[in-house]
Amino acid sequence: MSTESKKPAEQPAPSAKDIAEAGAQLVPGTYVGMPPTAQLFWAVVESTGVLVRGFGAVSATRIATGQYQVVFSHDLTRSGYVGSIGLTGAVGSAPSGEIAVVGRFGVPNGVFVQTFTSTGVAADRSFHLTISS
Repeated sequence: MSTESKKPAEQPAPSAKDIAEAGAQLVPGTYVGMPPTAQLFWAVVESTGVLVRGFGAVSATRIATGQYQVVFSHDLTRSGYVGSIGLTGAVGSAPSGEIAVVGRFGVPNGVFVQTFTSTGVAADRSFHLTISS
């Protein structure tokens, strides 16, 4: 049986102690220290290429198995890209895998994303993408 068909392990529920400790460490979000021109964009994309939600994200497209294009509203050519395999919902446990992200050739406001199984085989995976510009 391939790892593709296995159901991912369920995420364990946090204990009351874990919740209390995390709550005690919670700091409200702030922009202190960021330059006034700093921008942060993000997208959450289904394995089918559907853009589920995002900020500054305009569209997402599945190009081929494990290959996606995500387009944003701004030029990203001098930006930093961070991708992570992950479910599109708020809870659960995503299948294992790997991700590679880079600017999209010929599309200055696009990002090219590749997703793989843990053994390096191209595979469709949902993902989260963050752009720091």
